[in-house]
Amino acid sequence: MDLTSFFSNSGFAHLGVGNSLMILIGLLFIILGIVKDYEPLLLVPIGFGVLLGNIPPIEGMPLGVYDENSVLYFLYQGVSKGIYPPLIFLGIGAMTDFSTMLSNPKLILLGAAAQIGVFLTFVGSLILGFTTQQAGAIGIIGGADGPTAIFLSSMLAPELLGPIAIAAYSYMALVPVIQPPIMKLLTTKKERLIRMAPPRTVSKREKIIFPIVAFLICALIAPGSTTLLGMLFFGNLLKESTVTERLASSARNAMIDIVTILLGLTVGASTQAQVFLTPQSIMIFGLGALSFVIATAGGVLFAKFMNLFLVEKINPLIGAAGVSAVPDSARVVQAVGQKEDPSNFLLMHAMAPNVAGVIGSAIAAGVLWSALGNF
Repeated sequence: MDLTSFFSNSGFAHLGVGNSLMILIGLLFIILGIVKDYEPLLLVPIGFGVLLGNIPPIEGMPLGVYDENSVLYFLYQGVSKGIYPPLIFLGIGAMTDFSTMLSNPKLILLGAAAQIGVFLTFVGSLILGFTTQQAGAIGIIGGADGPTAIFLSSMLAPELLGPIAIAAYSYMALVPVIQPPIMKLLTTKKERLIRMAPPRTVSKREKIIFPIVAFLICALIAPGSTTLLGMLFFGNLLKESTVTERLASSARNAMIDIVTILLGLTVGASTQAQVFLTPQSIMIFGLGALSFVIATAGGVLFAKFMNLFLVEKINPLIGAAGVSAVPDSARVVQAVGQKEDPSNFLLMHAMAPNVAGVIGSAIAAGVLWSALGNF
């Protein structure tokens, strides 16, 4: 084999502008994860996956996620068949404490209010010419919940799975950048200084009963949410029962880490320039940003609305945690609140709408799947 034939069979000979651009984006994700510490557990695997997916394919060599019988193709089945997201929900459930939400149930409404971003983006997607199923999958980006976005996309619009997944995880990682300006714009200094009473102590019995009762209610209201919420509440029951601590520990540590690696890497690898760089992808990123902004604003404004009727006021900043980027949105609330008053601790209060947002986004996905699955 001479040098000419060797070069023609290398990736350099087939490296296009699109692949080069995507490789730069992958490097940016890795830099943001490592240098800026923006969701490194997600952005580093996704970023490296982008590099992996944009090495130009060689004819006759099955290498990528879209090449049948390649290793990445089989790993990607966990994404395309909706297997990885429920496993991640199991791990999330095993590490989630619903105590703050149970101690102040009215804060659940903030998690519900933030889902307005999902449905307004659904309408906007329809206006831009997406099909109803595609619009439903795009809308769920507003929940700022990557696993839910992947799950719903795999069911309703698998052809848009790559851009939707990347958009959802990108905006999750950018929570500390996107949310603070919106929160400050929609609140006054006086409102940001509101102190809330410490949450009451929740009994062990309440913690055990909650995942069982909540699952039955949510699943009966929106059967399409059964898979995600079933795994979430099952994981939480493993944690709160205390008799299955070994299982809960495995779910929230080893298992969720393994699944996160596989999901991030294969989602990134699905962004081959030939498939990913389309006008639709650009519109999805724009709609996703709008959806996230609306969801954040919806939570904050609804908190202000609730204060019109409450004697004991709530700090409207915690409404921003209604999006289900757990626990980053709650941390952002804490950071913004402490800039106004370093002695005001909002983190535990913010966790209530934050975990409620996880439930809300899964229910929203279930409603959309039930309504659009056979459309």
